[in-house]
Amino acid sequence: MSDFIVSARKYRPATFDTVVGQLNITATLKNSIKNNHLGQAYLFCGPRGVGKTTCARIFAKTINCQNLSPETEACDQCESCKSFNELASFNIHELDAASNNSVEDIRTLIEQVRIPPQIGKYSVYIIDEVHMLSTSAFNAFLKTLEEPPRHALFILATTEKHKILPTILSRCQIFDFNRIKVEDTVNYLGYVAKKEEVSVEVEALNVIALKADGAMRDALSIFDQIVSFCGNSITYKGTIENLNVLDYDYYFKLVDAFLEGNYVQCLMTFDEILDSGFDGHNFLVGISEHFRDLLVCKDPITIQLMEVGASIREKYKAQAQKTPVDFLYSALEIGSRSDINYKASKNKRLHVELALLQFSNIIKKKMTN
Repeated sequence: MSDFIVSARKYRPATFDTVVGQLNITATLKNSIKNNHLGQAYLFCGPRGVGKTTCARIFAKTINCQNLSPETEACDQCESCKSFNELASFNIHELDAASNNSVEDIRTLIEQVRIPPQIGKYSVYIIDEVHMLSTSAFNAFLKTLEEPPRHALFILATTEKHKILPTILSRCQIFDFNRIKVEDTVNYLGYVAKKEEVSVEVEALNVIALKADGAMRDALSIFDQIVSFCGNSITYKGTIENLNVLDYDYYFKLVDAFLEGNYVQCLMTFDEILDSGFDGHNFLVGISEHFRDLLVCKDPITIQLMEVGASIREKYKAQAQKTPVDFLYSALEIGSRSDINYKASKNKRLHVELALLQFSNIIKKKMTN
């Protein structure tokens, strides 16, 4: 059997300081441990792959550590920490509510809660995807959640807070996890690449980060996929080819053609894009995002809203300087309308081509008016 461990597991944070992009949450949790102000129940909510269950495990490990560091981190040396690291801790119990969502499952949990911990101060119960519990299961859980034994602490994790009963929410300290920023994801992927001795182009990491859409777990899974494809040298070209992402150069070329009113080049470029296997709807979304990025490049204040690498950002700045704001307003309106009507269109290719013709006619139309 292979000794390979997927990066999402191998580089899963083990301390609060190594959690990416959730500084406000980790700081609050560390302070509650330091000041001994622990709640009886916590709710960690937010998008997938942003560190909810990871933070729950780190929190559970840290509150049971017998020799905390001055930075309020687990020592990894005491008996409790060692048993946790070896996945043999009897203090930490995890329940997947997606597959254990009945009243009987909760009753079994309630019986287990009465048993005090053998090592450490707390028995911690991490319930993942807690929104999947049935209403009856929630009601059975309610009394225990409200008045748990002194040694019991509950951490509930969910991606859909709105599905949880208000009576449950009112008994929890609620922590809302953020989508991880592209910059933070790129920096962490760079760290992983260095550890794995993989050479990378920063633009490739930006593409991976954008594709992951704020989920670090997804970003690490995509990273593994790209390493399998490219080997130990990850390039921008190899990354967009493997992920089937349209090259930025197509968008820059098309906008230049729009500004010149060169509809022939626009249609031929779109034909090349279709021949490469890209979907017309994704192209419409992509070109609208390109117009948006050009617009935010117009002002030094809004340029921070760009989520691309440094070299491509310079290309955006250069093209934004020669692109009139009125053109971008009109193009965004056309792109939005075409996006909305795409699914209802019988001839998808013609629908996108009509949008391209409208983009190409914006400057000419402004001049005649």
